[in-house]
Amino acid sequence: MRQRIAVVGGGPGGLTFARVLHRHGYPVTVLERDPAPDSRPPGGTLDLHDGLGQLALDKAGLRAEFEALSRPEGQAMRILDAAGTVLRDWRPSPDERANPEIDRGQLRDLLLDSLDVRWGYEVAQVVPGTEDGVLVRFADGREETFDLVVGADGAWSRVRPAVSPVTPHYTGVTSVETSLDDIDTRHPDLARLVGDGSVAVYGVNRSLVAQRNSGGHVKVYAKFRAPLDWHADLDLVDVEATRSGLLALFDGWAAPVLDLLGHGAAFTYRPFYVLPESHTWAHVRGVTLLGDAAHLMPPLGAGANLAMLDGAELAEFIAADPDNLDEAVRAFEEQMWVRAGRWAKITTAGLERLVSPDPAEALALFDHVQPS
Repeated sequence: MRQRIAVVGGGPGGLTFARVLHRHGYPVTVLERDPAPDSRPPGGTLDLHDGLGQLALDKAGLRAEFEALSRPEGQAMRILDAAGTVLRDWRPSPDERANPEIDRGQLRDLLLDSLDVRWGYEVAQVVPGTEDGVLVRFADGREETFDLVVGADGAWSRVRPAVSPVTPHYTGVTSVETSLDDIDTRHPDLARLVGDGSVAVYGVNRSLVAQRNSGGHVKVYAKFRAPLDWHADLDLVDVEATRSGLLALFDGWAAPVLDLLGHGAAFTYRPFYVLPESHTWAHVRGVTLLGDAAHLMPPLGAGANLAMLDGAELAEFIAADPDNLDEAVRAFEEQMWVRAGRWAKITTAGLERLVSPDPAEALALFDHVQPS
């Protein structure tokens, strides 16, 4: 008998799960609350790691398509101090493929092909243990039952409460994001500052990072330690007020660096939340989690990679033993928890060093992890 399988969330992890299981001949229903694929901006660029995200794409049969779209030159990294002095200027060799970049929208479109996605299906609650399986209640009052529901719905997962009472907590680090369009034509000096990949500037308990996407689009992130309500007296919809508040936080930094904030057209507030490093749960028949829903950690380039590999591996466990769905899910969870716990420790320590009282900590971390 065909198992009724649904994955909640149409991000990289959920789509990879569905794509790999589809490749093995098993149908999956993707439940996505967005009304359409282009209903909101897809986000910035992702670096897919060899052995993580790239391995997941191998399992999905999409490595060649990824290589055609990815930007190996986007691995380039320049580090400055607050005075604008270049401390490091690393550029990848022509054959370097450890962490090539790809825009989130391009990756989504790559994974979406041939999948059954139900757009506009916002999940309100997941109830395991019903007579007919796992009940999914939608925000509009609809209901549907499945044999397995996979929560790939991110930090504030609506599936997670079915298996775990744990909720994310604030790290003490906040990011405010803005962007620059057509940077090569409109802001050539900033284009040269950013280079082909990213530029990062580190100060005391704060940093500015600018990262090139495709098509001349650059994302800029101001990261700093602050209370969760630091912006209580600031209207983030007021672009100029937000800009002034951010420039005050980075007062005294070199003018070319501050220009990264000076030209942003809008600002988005993104406090960093995490789940406990060793987040696990007592197995619940018919429900599991992957990606940020299972192991939310600091955004240091691991999250999407881990979510994609989670999704690919869960699909392979199910395809290898479809008649024993519950045991396949148990085996996946045990494997995922070990890897996620290891990466949670790595990224938590990394955040401490990248937004540190001593900017030299960030430089030392770069020297430790960057290919020679």
